[in-house]
Amino acid sequence: MKYDSIATVPLRGVVLYPGIDMSFEVGRKISIRALKHASEHGELVFCVAQKDTKLDFIESEDLYDCGVVAEVIQLRKGSDHQPYVAVVRPLFRAVRTGSFLDYDKRYFISFVETVEDVPCVSKTEESAYISSVISEITEYSDFLGLDIKDMPPEIFFPDSLSQQVYSVATNLIRDFQARQSILEENFAGRRAVNLIGYIRDLLRSAKLERSIDNEVQELIDRNQEEFFLREKLNAIKKRLHDDEEPFFEGDDVERYSEKISRLLISDEDKEELLRECSKLSMMQSSSADANVIRNYLDEVLKVPFGIFTAKAPVISEARKLLEKDHYGLEKVKERFLELIAVTKYTKEPGAQIICLVGPPGVGKTSIVRSVAQAMGREYVRMSLGGVHDEAEIRGHRKTYIGAMPGRIIAALKQAKCCDPVILMDEVDKLGSDWKGDPTSALLEVLDPAQNNSFRDNYIGIPVDLSKVVFVTTANDASRIPEPLFDRMEIIELPGYTFEEKLQIAVKHLLPKQRRLHSLTQSAMKLPDETIKYLITYYTKEAGVRRLEQLIASLCRKTLIHLEESGKRSCTVNIPRMKEWLGPEKFRDDEAMKKDSVGVVNGLAWTAAGGEMLQVEAITMPGTGKIELTGNLGDVMKESARAACSYIRSNSSVYNIPDEYFSKKDIHIHVPQGAVPKDGPSAGVTISTAVLSALTGRTFRHEVAMTGEISLTGRVMPIGGLREKSMAAYKNGIKKVIIPRENESDLYEVHETVKQNIEFFPVSNLEEVFSIGLNP
Repeated sequence: MKYDSIATVPLRGVVLYPGIDMSFEVGRKISIRALKHASEHGELVFCVAQKDTKLDFIESEDLYDCGVVAEVIQLRKGSDHQPYVAVVRPLFRAVRTGSFLDYDKRYFISFVETVEDVPCVSKTEESAYISSVISEITEYSDFLGLDIKDMPPEIFFPDSLSQQVYSVATNLIRDFQARQSILEENFAGRRAVNLIGYIRDLLRSAKLERSIDNEVQELIDRNQEEFFLREKLNAIKKRLHDDEEPFFEGDDVERYSEKISRLLISDEDKEELLRECSKLSMMQSSSADANVIRNYLDEVLKVPFGIFTAKAPVISEARKLLEKDHYGLEKVKERFLELIAVTKYTKEPGAQIICLVGPPGVGKTSIVRSVAQAMGREYVRMSLGGVHDEAEIRGHRKTYIGAMPGRIIAALKQAKCCDPVILMDEVDKLGSDWKGDPTSALLEVLDPAQNNSFRDNYIGIPVDLSKVVFVTTANDASRIPEPLFDRMEIIELPGYTFEEKLQIAVKHLLPKQRRLHSLTQSAMKLPDETIKYLITYYTKEAGVRRLEQLIASLCRKTLIHLEESGKRSCTVNIPRMKEWLGPEKFRDDEAMKKDSVGVVNGLAWTAAGGEMLQVEAITMPGTGKIELTGNLGDVMKESARAACSYIRSNSSVYNIPDEYFSKKDIHIHVPQGAVPKDGPSAGVTISTAVLSALTGRTFRHEVAMTGEISLTGRVMPIGGLREKSMAAYKNGIKKVIIPRENESDLYEVHETVKQNIEFFPVSNLEEVFSIGLNP
């Protein structure tokens, strides 16, 4: 028999059987609406268990296929703040062939077919199975001392084998997955065999539990005499000190001593802790010193001394996990795979501390979390941004009021082991003041030659940190103190290209936000064209953090649109995205698309990645002054003066009259005056802009440049070539002029950038002018 469009009730941890009435609580609205509809219209419902009982929001694939077609006997509301209670009568076993969520009725609809049992070959075989089930139940009941009379009569006098199995499973089997497997079995005989196996498992568990209870009882009996003597001793102490505060009870001190004896530390350290216990036993329970010692012992006992939980990683599986969770970042993934291989074969995390350096939003923190999962280790993140107290790292002396362990010990307690992956985030934002220098405290933590016996000021017992995998992150490597920088291996994470951002949005960000906002793929459609437009005109960043925020905003607005319009799906095209997010935030500068006099494209490095900025220069009647504006730093001002001096000293080469410099003023300006700018790498850019303004030669708009200059016109090397080239690529530049000494750094430039940009290594300003300026 087939049922089309039958209301479906997802059950959480409940399995129903044909012929056995059942009542259960109903709290979810989709289930309540389905039961109300069936009850009011006299229709049947399809009751089926969901696979994961923890899920609140489910889809059709989260349900088992086999369930029961049932009649709703009663649906009543419980007491205040209680869910509904439903009473149903299951009629047939059924298998669903399809399900969908009806957005109008707002509950699941299924297409199901009833399934008939395959009976035993003969009545004799069926009787044998029935007898076997009765025998197992009798043995189980006798062992537990249960009264068989309290069990349903259909267990011992069934009309059929299926009725007996269903009744036994309902009354004895508590594991809902085992109950589901019994429901899904079509052969009555095989179903009985499975039931007998479950009963025997219950019997074995009951016997094991009985054995453990007996052992515990024997232990309690042995301790009764000791307990009696201790209580008698406490009574004597109280009688002797009637007018004083009571001392600590012996059980408290004994409990501390027992836990200390189990710690995996040296005998000398155990003796030191036991001496603290001895002091505690002689103190009054309400004294301040007693509280200090008690808090100290509690904190020490929480430290996981000698506990290592790391699992042996599989390199191939680790590679698959990193590829699944992150797109791109090939160099970073390869370095972490090397680290995983070292830890697998040498059992040591390696002597080098890895520091991931890159702009915000490129995945530094998230990739470390994936690495910890791939290594089979616990993951702990600790932020160092704004930390300026050495005690934050090393802890306080326990003699101080409010003393506590430092962040390293706190991380180990959180991981509950001594070999986690600890991420030290924002290490470049550490501070220092009169309270101490936390950077100096980190030197011992991150030095493999010292951290095998790290001592926290509060704990006072050496802790082995040599098995810990430390990974740090920073936005600006130049702000990391030199001694700390020397102990770390720097791995730079470049900004993403346009293609990488598109793939990350499609494969990672969009599915993640759909899941967080309970949107299916059919409910919200975001075409690739819309994502490309979003990346181009609404974001300007090296990472994808802002892009994810905008996708989340589109998800929220989609939910509102679906609710107000009553539709089941929504396609977010470009016009709709503009309506929801407002006008474009970034537009192409038309002035950058044509050759101009005195306007030159320069490249700069920032902590958030590379940036392209224009340097403008004009001349005007005056007395030979040089005006510099645009919030420039001292180094950049010196570069501007050096550029002007070089051009003035070579004025004859460029056909500039000598008296020109005494009758004209030169004004050099870098737009975005609210942003501070400094550094020597704008020297070639300023020189080109000044020469263009003095000679009237136009600058080629498809060219950008970077490089420091000397007074003699030499072009000297710069830093941050990879970030600067990425900025040129994002702005559509086709040619980039770089110092010849930076030619070896081109291997670090992203392959996509090298395919789209032609690089021109130069040694002097003559080469720069010939490439950048029109004749």
